[in-house]
Formats: sequence, structure tokens, C-alpha cells
Amino acid sequence: MLILGIDTCDARGSVALLRDETVLAVMEHESSGDYSAWLLPAVYQILAAAKAKLPEVDLFAVAGGPGSFTGLRVGLTSVKAWAEVYGRPIVPVSRLEALAQQAAVGGPLVGAFVDARREQIFAGLYRRSDGQVEPVAEAAVLSAADFLDAVEKEAAGERVAWVSVDPDCLTREPGWAGRVARGESVLAVEAILAPAIGQIAMRRAQANQVVDALTLDANYVRRSDAEIFWKGAAHGK
Repeated sequence: MLILGIDTCDARGSVALLRDETVLAVMEHESSGDYSAWLLPAVYQILAAAKAKLPEVDLFAVAGGPGSFTGLRVGLTSVKAWAEVYGRPIVPVSRLEALAQQAAVGGPLVGAFVDARREQIFAGLYRRSDGQVEPVAEAAVLSAADFLDAVEKEAAGERVAWVSVDPDCLTREPGWAGRVARGESVLAVEAILAPAIGQIAMRRAQANQVVDALTLDANYVRRSDAEIFWKGAAHGK
């Protein structure tokens, strides 16, 4: 199965081409340039590196969020168009799940998080099961302190493995000292997540857990600034 993996959730995005779970080519978004100008050339470049063409892709794997509204729209719209044109299935994958899947062995639970700006993080708690991870609850956008409190209640004494591309968002919190006392630490991983997204998507496709262009949707988690400001103005704020 030839899989195209795409992550445009924030400025640290990437694209990858895989043959089943083997990564053939990968490219990182290394600039602050707009994804609308970067994505298509990057996809063609990794396809050329693997001597493949876009119509040969069997499965489109895309990060469905959480992350930047603009970045997510570019990635999802591109995948929708390709899937429609070539009649291929899509598997959306949470970026937090792609992180959680890379967590080091260290407990039955995995806390995955990334910087969401505004002194908040995108975060999710997962439970390991048969080599995979399953969400304990919906992903959320909240303060690092609130995430630590929520995990403390949910874990109920169970050990937690932590993983992030932005570990300082959590480790600088005073409440983190309590997790350190339990022997826990945050595994810092690379932000190139397109390969992991492709690998997760392949396993889901084998279980027929796919969507089409019409049903693909984003998981923004946080409302857009435009929506927040519009509703505030409507209420005279």
C-alpha cells in the first residue's frame, strides 16, 4: 500500500511517502512560508524521490488536528481534492495520537501535548492497548496546570508516560514536580509526524476505518479568533 502522510497542523509540518509502514521519503516544512504554496511542491518532490506519481497513492493519511485553522484547512482541502479525483480513501489521524504512539515505555497511560499558544496546550490522555493507544477522553485545549490536575484525577495513581514536541510547556509548571517525584519525565520527540501519521493510517485502513472526501473533517478543538471576536461583539463586549 502506497501511503501519503500529511501534517499541516502548525508551522512544523511535514509530508511523507510510505510503502506500508516503511518510510520512502519525507520532507519537513522548515520555513514560515504558507502551506498553500509549500504543500503541493513538497508532495511532488517526495513522490519524485520515490519514483512514484500521485495517482499511484492508495491511501491519504492526514493530521486532522488539533492545530492551526489555516494550516489544517490547507492539508484537509488538498487531501479531499486528491481523494475525490483519484477515488482513494482517507484516514484522518490526531496529531496527539501520533505523538502518544511514540511515547517511551513507562506506564499504562500516555499524556501527549503540544503548545497551543495563549499560555495553553493541546493535550490528550491515552491508554496503551495491544501496542496501540486509545484515547481516555476527548482532546482538549487548556492550561498546562489544568492538564496536570486532570491527569492526576484520571490516572488515579497509575504511572504516566509523557511525550511532546514542546516539553517545556509542562515541565516549567510548579505542579510538574509531583510527577517527577514519581519518576516520570517528558520524552521530547521530533516534530516530523507525517511518517507516524501514515503508519497509524495504514493499520486503520486494514481495519476498514476510512472516510471519504465528503465525511473528512477537522478537529480544531479551539474556536477560531474570528468566532470568538464575533460573538464578543454581538454581546457588546
